[in-house]
Amino acid sequence: MATNKHATIRYQTLDKCFRNPGRRYYLDDLIEACNKSLHEFTGNDLGIKRRQILEDIKFMESPQGWNIPLDHCREGHKVYYRYSDKSFSINNQGLNETEENQLKEALQTLSRFKGMPQFEWVAEISARLDSGLGLSHCEDKIIEFDQNNYLKGLEHITPIYNSILYKRALKIEYKSFKQEDSQTINFHPYFLKQYNNRWYVFGKNDTSLFIMNLALDRIISINEIKKKFIPNETIDFNEYFEDIVGVTLENNGNIEHIVLRISNTLYPYIQTKPLHGSQKLKGNEKAHTLISLDLIPNYELESLILSYGEGVEVIEPKFLRDRIKNRIKAINKNYKIKSADKLHSKV
Repeated sequence: MATNKHATIRYQTLDKCFRNPGRRYYLDDLIEACNKSLHEFTGNDLGIKRRQILEDIKFMESPQGWNIPLDHCREGHKVYYRYSDKSFSINNQGLNETEENQLKEALQTLSRFKGMPQFEWVAEISARLDSGLGLSHCEDKIIEFDQNNYLKGLEHITPIYNSILYKRALKIEYKSFKQEDSQTINFHPYFLKQYNNRWYVFGKNDTSLFIMNLALDRIISINEIKKKFIPNETIDFNEYFEDIVGVTLENNGNIEHIVLRISNTLYPYIQTKPLHGSQKLKGNEKAHTLISLDLIPNYELESLILSYGEGVEVIEPKFLRDRIKNRIKAINKNYKIKSADKLHSKV
């Protein structure tokens, strides 16, 4: 049984009717009362049906609801409803099973924001609710979110977030994958973004004319510095990522019309989970489907294409096709017969 706002209004209205000793509420009276309450809330005449009210009553009587002590009193051919316990009300009861499960799901969703600013209270309130309401039961795990709990750098989210909020410059010690030594950057942060389970901060350093991004897991240390903050006056981050896959936007990159040949066995997956928002169907072949993308090519796009293996072929533009071809050649070199393979064959 759904517990959206309309359902909650109906349950509250029915509860009032059932605990009113001065009037007998028949089914038509309950329908009228619920429609009146919904009209006061929405301004619309929704016209609740007889079947809906009967389902609501059944739910309220169930263990998933509130186990209400409801008498079905027959009078001739009609039935009126009232609580056998006049002191009963659903508002005096603890959480029902449905509400308890919804609260668990909400807390589980909030737990994904662990380490993020403004969400430090989640761990505390989860413990309080668990202790006070007994939400923990010995049940099998039934849901899991795609989150890397071992990812480094999550502790940097809060100070970076606050620096963006209050426009403060930072001194960041950073070591990229391509460098042997770390470097110190005076950084003016503008935007935090998560991609592929990794967090990035976008901003400018003191000398750069372009937006750059830093991976939080490569940050060694962060310190706020008393330096005039360079505000973001050029980039609208609501649109910044529209023309790329991932987070890497090459400076002066141009949007390219990209055509891909997809195997028909793979296409249903790509159709339901597009590679990019610009994806369009371009044509059909016997064993393949052609799609087009209009975006700025980058490393993430290449990696995404390669992740589908032989199921995706780049048709155009030529420079992207050549780039993918060269990467495939480099991959192939890793699998040519080597001494390790010869040793394995002897075993």
